[in-house]
Amino acid sequence: MSNARVAGTIGPRRASLGAGHGELVDDLRRTVALVFAAKEMDQPDAEARDLIAAVADKPRFWPTLHPDALLEESLLMRVCEAAARRARGAPFAYAVGRAAFRHLTLDVDDRVLIPRQETEVLVDLVLEWAAARAGGLAVDVGTGSGAIALALAGEGAFDRVIATDVSTGAVEVARANAARMAGALHAPVEIRQGSLLAPVRSEMARVVVSNPPYIAYREMRELPSSVRDWEPPAALYAGDGGIAVIAALAKEAARVLEPGGLLAIEIDCRRGAACAELLRAQGCYHDVRVRPDLTGRDRVLTATRQDG
Repeated sequence: MSNARVAGTIGPRRASLGAGHGELVDDLRRTVALVFAAKEMDQPDAEARDLIAAVADKPRFWPTLHPDALLEESLLMRVCEAAARRARGAPFAYAVGRAAFRHLTLDVDDRVLIPRQETEVLVDLVLEWAAARAGGLAVDVGTGSGAIALALAGEGAFDRVIATDVSTGAVEVARANAARMAGALHAPVEIRQGSLLAPVRSEMARVVVSNPPYIAYREMRELPSSVRDWEPPAALYAGDGGIAVIAALAKEAARVLEPGGLLAIEIDCRRGAACAELLRAQGCYHDVRVRPDLTGRDRVLTATRQDG
């Protein structure tokens, strides 16, 4: 590709490419890298390689190992569109439309939070607790893309998994992911729309798990622009110094959890003690614990529903 095409930006290039034309992987990688370099992105060559691989649904180093592979026009245009989004500042996952979480590859867009590796610790703790308590219902509150719910349905031994979210867009994304993965899951997953546990008030759950919004509004400016400017605010911020949603969830979970059931919540590492005290003050939980992530930061709050 010529530098003239690069100068014209990646986005509206369909006309210049012409219908029916493909392109060699290495030529496209070089072009995308030039655009990324012009945007002063870190490691533009690696970014270009990873973007092409993600859109093509190939291993990360496939573009390097197959430089002479010819990309058909439909795939070429999807790469161009993803590269244009990335050049405008979109997070990588939003640019390519997918994100990895545990053994899953989820479709994501800016209607949902991008699944993060630290949330895998939350899933690990729930699966470890549930291993000796097979069956029952697991409820994932504020499911977003469906990451936690689908991981529990795929790796756990629950009878059912229900995921809730107040956002219409998030529900649409989660339902699409659940439908696409249904054949690989051990338990059925149902996505219900509504605030916190309102959609499951008539259910009794063995586990309630959530990665709720827990960033205080005053902390907004501390976030990277890729988070602050792109990810949905409703999935990030909570009132009362970041613990308002956690407080509401703890109250509602007490009415939904079966005796001995587990409440597991991802928390801000700066508010572990405050969140634990909040649960103890409810008077209906015992064995309240703050669990560290792999770096030793307070990351997960767990508690057991008392009998009665």
